[in-house]
Amino acid sequence: MRRREFIAALGGAAAAWPLAARAQQPTKLPTIGFLGTTTLSAMGQWVAAFVQRLRELGWIEGRNIAIEYRWAEARSERYGEIAAEYERGARGGSSPNQLEPPPQDRTKKAR
Repeated sequence: MRRREFIAALGGAAAAWPLAARAQQPTKLPTIGFLGTTTLSAMGQWVAAFVQRLRELGWIEGRNIAIEYRWAEARSERYGEIAAEYERGARGGSSPNQLEPPPQDRTKKAR
């Protein structure tokens, strides 16, 4: 009888293993591409205000959202190049379409 219990337990563990492994994989955060027209030093206040407003809406950089900053350094010819970089990055991850509200806000809207 113990042999049957052991085999059943082993089979159950083998079936649950892929589920546990999948649950432990880190998920890629939704990403915002921030294209600054000049430099960080020139746009520092704008960036701070942007990040602050995201926080007020429940989006916290590094926790439930990632922000990729690129700076054109007042060279308009760089806009296309930077946009192409973002596009290449988006193809490697999830679709850069509309973001859903942060998890805590979803419950509020459902009521």
